[in-house]
Amino acid sequence: MTDLRSGPGTDTRKIAARLPTEPGVYRFRDVHGRVLYVGRAVNLRRRATSYWSDLDDRPHLRRMMPRVARVEAVACASEHEAAWLERNVLQRRLPPWNRTVGGQETPVYLRLDASSANPGLTVVYAPPVGQTCFGPYLGGTRVRTAVAGLHRVFPLPYAGSALSAAQRDLARVRQPAPKDPDALVAALTSVLRRDADAVAEVRRDLLARRDEAVRRTAFEHAARLQAEIEAVQWVLSPQRATLQDPEDLDFHGWAEGAASGVSSSAASGVGSGPASGVLVRFEVRDGRLCGWQVRPCSAAAGAAQAAATPQRWAEFADRNARLAAQLRPPL
Repeated sequence: MTDLRSGPGTDTRKIAARLPTEPGVYRFRDVHGRVLYVGRAVNLRRRATSYWSDLDDRPHLRRMMPRVARVEAVACASEHEAAWLERNVLQRRLPPWNRTVGGQETPVYLRLDASSANPGLTVVYAPPVGQTCFGPYLGGTRVRTAVAGLHRVFPLPYAGSALSAAQRDLARVRQPAPKDPDALVAALTSVLRRDADAVAEVRRDLLARRDEAVRRTAFEHAARLQAEIEAVQWVLSPQRATLQDPEDLDFHGWAEGAASGVSSSAASGVGSGPASGVLVRFEVRDGRLCGWQVRPCSAAAGAAQAAATPQRWAEFADRNARLAAQLRPPL
């Protein structure tokens, strides 16, 4: 079987420059295939290539770089998904040059209380049994900021029947026209389920409030709204690296070499032969996407593995198999 390890003349910096400008998780391997370091990035290309020039504040990683012989990465749908993937990978096994197990964010959930007395969203650390819950999300402080933004658009806490006199006065200020709690719950549920139109409407609402605050030169209020916009984006962005369902499965993506750019979807029916492409196996354990492995593979074998991938993972697997092929070093 052909080896994917880099040879002595491989320019790993040039390989890193092939990465997309998208969020994701990257890792460096040595010439023997051992994982040296795993990290996450908002922009994979910018972050990975910075290791060859911008390590003045991290001298221990400067000592690592001469050992890097191979670059691998998984492109993610969002920064939040990349944060979860990095955390899951590092919790499974900590490479020798990593110092912490995947960031400092705390995993939390959002509990949606639809009761008539005290409706609203609450940040919790574990999903309560028998109650409507969304998540998990990373970062308790950021998620609480997102709740403030969502309650600003959907003033559910001010629609409850158990408000004190002071709360009723505040509700009249915040919500001059009473709103139907059931309608607010339904709208908020659509948003938290990431309905595209509902999410876009929330963003438009918060942006309009921020711009109005700027127009009135209420800059502190505008800054709070901007923080809420970013936090809501974090919570509502696509994220499949960690789910509530405790699922276990392996799924695969296959792609031919970067020169032809033929993906697994185009490889079905190709006859067997020598390793002409790259197979990526992704591992989900207890609902967490926690690892991926790259190896050379023939078109026939790769197409068979990719065909068995569940449809919900097919685009993700195919896209990242093509990325793995682009990062494939000279053989």
